[in-house]
Amino acid sequence: MKFTEAQLENAIIQLLGEQGYPHVLGGELQRGATDVLIKDDLRTYLTLQYADVGITASEIDGIIRQLELLSPSDLYDSNKTFCKWLSDGFLLKREDHTQKDIYIQLIDYHDLSQLQHVTEHGAFQVAAEAAASYSVDSNIYKIVNQLEIEGVASASGGELRIPDGILYINGLPLVLFEFKSAIREEATIHDAYVQICTRYRRDIPQLFVYNALCVISDGVNNKMGTLFAPYEFYYGWRKITGNETASKDGIDSLTTMLEGLFDSRRLREVIRHFIYFPDKSHQEVKIICRYPQYYAATKLYQSIKDHQKKPDGTGGDGKGGTYFGATGCGKSFTMQFLARLLMKSVDFESPTIVLITDRTDLDDQLSQQFTNAKTYIGDQIVETVTSRNDLRAKLQGRQSGGVFLTTIHKFTEDAELLTDRCNVICISDEAHRSQVNLDQKVTVITEGKTKGVRKTYGFAKYLHDSLPNATYVGFTGTPIDATLDVFGALVDSYTMNESVKDEITVRIVYEGRAARVLLDNSKLKEVEEYYQQCETDGANEYQVEDSKKAMASMSAILGDSDRIHAIAKDFVVHYEARIAEGSTVAGKAMFVSSSRPIAYQLYQELQTLRPQWFDVLDCAEGENLTEKERKELKPTERVRMVMTRNKDDEKVLWDLLGTKDDRAKLAGQFKEAKSNFKIAIVVDMWLTGFDVPFLDSMYIDKPVSQHNLIQTISR
Repeated sequence: MKFTEAQLENAIIQLLGEQGYPHVLGGELQRGATDVLIKDDLRTYLTLQYADVGITASEIDGIIRQLELLSPSDLYDSNKTFCKWLSDGFLLKREDHTQKDIYIQLIDYHDLSQLQHVTEHGAFQVAAEAAASYSVDSNIYKIVNQLEIEGVASASGGELRIPDGILYINGLPLVLFEFKSAIREEATIHDAYVQICTRYRRDIPQLFVYNALCVISDGVNNKMGTLFAPYEFYYGWRKITGNETASKDGIDSLTTMLEGLFDSRRLREVIRHFIYFPDKSHQEVKIICRYPQYYAATKLYQSIKDHQKKPDGTGGDGKGGTYFGATGCGKSFTMQFLARLLMKSVDFESPTIVLITDRTDLDDQLSQQFTNAKTYIGDQIVETVTSRNDLRAKLQGRQSGGVFLTTIHKFTEDAELLTDRCNVICISDEAHRSQVNLDQKVTVITEGKTKGVRKTYGFAKYLHDSLPNATYVGFTGTPIDATLDVFGALVDSYTMNESVKDEITVRIVYEGRAARVLLDNSKLKEVEEYYQQCETDGANEYQVEDSKKAMASMSAILGDSDRIHAIAKDFVVHYEARIAEGSTVAGKAMFVSSSRPIAYQLYQELQTLRPQWFDVLDCAEGENLTEKERKELKPTERVRMVMTRNKDDEKVLWDLLGTKDDRAKLAGQFKEAKSNFKIAIVVDMWLTGFDVPFLDSMYIDKPVSQHNLIQTISR
């Protein structure tokens, strides 16, 4: 069924009414023309909520004045301040100074998990609170339409705007709805986005001082986001409980949004814990969770709570659970949302959180994000650990709090106890391989002074021995049995199909081209059998040496000069066809070779076939650069190899590969659409933790399986 805008508005109001949001016409409200707060509702809520601590009418008026002083002319900072008050509450100084300050929450969260009140300096606050003597929240909900709002003179000269719908909680206009008709081709939900983020923001900015999120809908397409987010960061809410096996789209996605996100308990939890402003930002950044992030974080929180060990030896097994998140799940922000839930929860007594990655670049990425989220997380101690001894020093004498980021490789053959506390939560990123190797490894050394049998363990063994009572949580894109054995059962998942449906990632099309470059069927069969063997061997870390030997014996086939020549010709034909067809966004392609020598052979073949690709140009052909872009883009060839140098490299290859700093600059150039650097030839580099939105063609000429395959195609 398709709706006119008026029908859609009425239908959504009716559905929200079934969710417990009574409908009120804007004309029925007693307010000034420019007012956006329903002050009577706010007074009623505060009076009832804080009656037991004797809040006075003048104190309530002071709270309303405090809200009204937030300036629309400084909209981002005002909204940031308001959302902080909305989620974490604030202290009200009493008129009678002999009385305790009142801890004010603008929304009743008592039926949600209890929250710790911590100052910006990390100290716990002592304040009077409202008594939780009821099981149902005492908030005042309203869905209001036809509300005429006059713009403040300085912004719009008194322009009148009528938003389609505003959801109020306790007199605060927290959610803005804007509808467009699906039967009008000229009106799309993008128009609804523009209406909110351009016209309404310009003409009635006072409304957005108190805004938590916005919803745009035509009944079939339904998305939500924040005022400050680009349109492409507005997303659907495709599940109701989070336990559904498949997400919904079309008209069903309207139901999942209204019954999922706008369940009153879930909406309040999103407002309280899942809206994030960075501590410092040069841009207007406000991030609200997507539905997979919300469900993953809340389920993991509950699983950690259920499996946490207790100081008296009781409690759970310390296996907090495994989260499987495919590309597009927003893993780093899911971790951040989870960190806030844990840090703010009274149940965990201000835990110490250790974030563990398996690569330095991931550690740096998370460190930058988390150190700019101290206020949001609720702890001013967010630090990167430089060594095992550094972590020991940071944990020594610490009974609570702190977020520490480290790599698994810092846990080498040292099992000395770091802490035996139970309120330590270890969150592992990329929880496979290095983070699950608990088993003993026996090495027989037959020569030299160290001759004998050497017994060692994997990094994970030393980590678990160092933090024996911690609770462990694993995030992975490729869960294997060992992952579940170490971190516990799968708690939640977000699949690649869901990511494609949510328009986070694009559909992957696989085209097998081996037969085009290997005319000898026996050689083709031999290569395919080798790939299959590598897949089997790659699943067993104790067969690495055998796998290396197999690779060496296969190099003659993979590196055969005729084969490389055929591959190069096929690549050129395919790549140029995609360019001619307009099938590529910016002409970016990555070729994954099986070894350094083969990569160099391919590079040389391309030099012969397309010498013009190796001309150094300021930018890609047909591009015009601004002055700023001229300074940022570096002249370069179309084709570059991205590999580390080897001490035995010939001079030409040595010079071509450059230094670590050179590779870092290349990475920046490859991510620029207008750069002349279009084709990257790689072996192992850039296959994990390196994202290029413009990269839409990948040519894989090496055996890649399991988590490495997922990481590779995720670029």
